[in-house]
Amino acid sequence: MHAVILSGGVGSRLWPVSRDLNPKPFMKLSDGQSFLQKAFLRSHAIASVKSITTVTNKELFFRTTKEYEQIEKNSPNNFDSNYIIEPFGKNTAAAIALAAQDISGLYGKDSILLVLPSDHLILNEGAFLNAVREAENLAKEGRLVIFGMKPSSPETGYGYVEANGNDVIRFIEKPSLKQAEIYLKTDNFLWNSGMFCFSAETILYEMGMYCPDILLATQTCIQKSKLTKNIKLRSLEIDPITFAEVPENSIDYAIMEKTKRAAVVPCDIEWSDIGTWSAISELLVPDSNGNGIKGEVVIHDVKNCYIESNKRMIGAVGLEDLIIVDTSDALLVANKKNAQDVKNIYSQLKDNGHEAYKLSKTAYRPWGTYTILEEGHCFKIKRIEVNSGGSLSLQIHNHRAEHWVVVSGTALVINGDDEFTLEINQSTYIPVGIKHRLSNPGIEKLVIIEVQTGDYLGEDDIIRYDDIYGRTANAA
Repeated sequence: MHAVILSGGVGSRLWPVSRDLNPKPFMKLSDGQSFLQKAFLRSHAIASVKSITTVTNKELFFRTTKEYEQIEKNSPNNFDSNYIIEPFGKNTAAAIALAAQDISGLYGKDSILLVLPSDHLILNEGAFLNAVREAENLAKEGRLVIFGMKPSSPETGYGYVEANGNDVIRFIEKPSLKQAEIYLKTDNFLWNSGMFCFSAETILYEMGMYCPDILLATQTCIQKSKLTKNIKLRSLEIDPITFAEVPENSIDYAIMEKTKRAAVVPCDIEWSDIGTWSAISELLVPDSNGNGIKGEVVIHDVKNCYIESNKRMIGAVGLEDLIIVDTSDALLVANKKNAQDVKNIYSQLKDNGHEAYKLSKTAYRPWGTYTILEEGHCFKIKRIEVNSGGSLSLQIHNHRAEHWVVVSGTALVINGDDEFTLEINQSTYIPVGIKHRLSNPGIEKLVIIEVQTGDYLGEDDIIRYDDIYGRTANAA
């Protein structure tokens, strides 16, 4: 068996914490693990898994590898680690077509693929493993298997499957509340979880039958793509020019609703895709008035609310049935009954070109993070954290100068023709147009405060001369 982790969704209903470059799979839960890490550990726990292939976005590739490294330290790496790096999203049909072809070429056409979204929560891992074994047996018979969840509420945000045992009768789009209430009372209607199991040979054959345009286009992409291999991982970076020609469709529409080979494994695994803030609130133990509180929050006469503060102290008085999520640069206030509609805020921000749909004050880079502390006319102040062994590009800026002050750790600095180290409380000044680089040669994290001054402070004011991560995009 070969696990395929799909890590491409934004999670727009979980804005403002989830954004394009900090999407839902990276959100940390109360145990300190992210959704993505949980999907990885879930795959790792399946004894028959020979490889884990992660399909992710180019912008998130290095962060994904770091997420895995954090948890691999505590578990033996007894499987192959593969990555398919998409330049942009094309939905699940394209992602699965790429993974199926790649795995078929590496391990054989009879390879069994277990397709897992990276942003689901499963609490009953034992029942999940039993469901995987049942799905694997059906997949070996040439079936395309869906994991169907037994409904626990009349959910209108999920698609449903009507089933007779393991046989699929029909697929149902997101129903009305009245329909969902009827489905809840019967045993043969299941939530479509978005998890699948099938052989590479079967899914590729069915794609040739029902979506040959996607299959052929992704074949061309693979031929044109860049393959990189080292001791730790193997990555296939998909060619953006040919990938742009791939039709966009979900695996449900492209294959599952058309195929005659669909099967379903009914599951009771305490599953949720945690798609809304209401679902997030249900993960917390409520207080006596039904409130879920996270962060520094003081309340009075508040009922059935979810309030999360990442930075500031929040005071709330006389509220009921609200969601309040406060981040460093954005505040969400919503009625709980409208939790599904938060995606409309994300969409409006994206349509208007507002950066709040894409970025937060903290940006993630292969070497670490930076957080914008304050900015104004001709200045910007950042907190920069560089991981052990991390290094920014050797670069110049044409419009800004930079002042660096070391807060903790040791910095290795290239400043023009000079190379030197800086310790705590030491600083340096980088003039406009001077080649420079910041690296962390130490074991502990390097933290510096950077003050930028100049007439233009955009992240695209950069010319790279060398980068250990192979980046060419205009990002520090």
